Amino acid sequence: MEAVLKLLFLFSLYTFIFMPFAHAGEVVYYKDGDLTLEGYLAKPDPSAFSGKRPVVLVIHQWKGLGDYEKKRAEMLAEQGYVAFALDMYGQGVRPKEMADSAAESSKYKNNPELARSRSKAALDYIKTIPDVDGEKIAAIGYCFGGTMALEMARAGFDLAGVVSFHGGLSTQAPAQENAILGAVQVHHGADDPLVSQDEVLAFQEEMRESKADWHFISYANAVHAFTEKEAGSDPSNGVAYNEKADIRSWAYTLKFLEETL
Repeated sequence: MEAVLKLLFLFSLYTFIFMPFAHAGEVVYYKDGDLTLEGYLAKPDPSAFSGKRPVVLVIHQWKGLGDYEKKRAEMLAEQGYVAFALDMYGQGVRPKEMADSAAESSKYKNNPELARSRSKAALDYIKTIPDVDGEKIAAIGYCFGGTMALEMARAGFDLAGVVSFHGGLSTQAPAQENAILGAVQVHHGADDPLVSQDEVLAFQEEMRESKADWHFISYANAVHAFTEKEAGSDPSNGVAYNEKADIRSWAYTLKFLEETL
């Protein structure tokens, strides 16, 4: 296992630094009720991957869908997945200031029904795309998006797996026993000041009580947003990029997706 992880680590490093993302995605529009949503769909190269492909939903951080999530979708498409970077907020809703981002994301954190409706709209939409294997779908998310991915699992959505990167772990609607159908993987900065140790312990107890298939990985010297380069390099701010944690968490995620999908 150690040798496998080492190879995944080296491959992920190569991918991050050298590999071009030649098979770009496209902006797509879909609906949640009357609200128009603007997502980003990246498909694998059909010359390299044929037949119906498994799907990975990518959920954005609190600023809304942007270049970061689109890049992650393209990285997943390079691995043979149909990747859909979904839109939780609605077309054109992309907060610029921290206060606006906090206010917008709180609408969904404080209203699990709204969050789950918005996520289900993306799940329903992706199943209409040709060459998608609707029986093999996972969801990953970053910060706010990590929280939303966990909400999808708690709601009992038919997902093979969910992955949270430095996401909030608390919820107003804890998972009921046997509600979580797929596996859960959490990547957490061990020094994240925005997620307390009490929150971590409460989440782990929730997973135990719900009888979920879960694992939780903490990264030394990592704070919040450790996968995002735009977070800067100063951990004392509470948010900062950590290259080692970024590369390792991506390698673990690729292995997790291979296993579950």
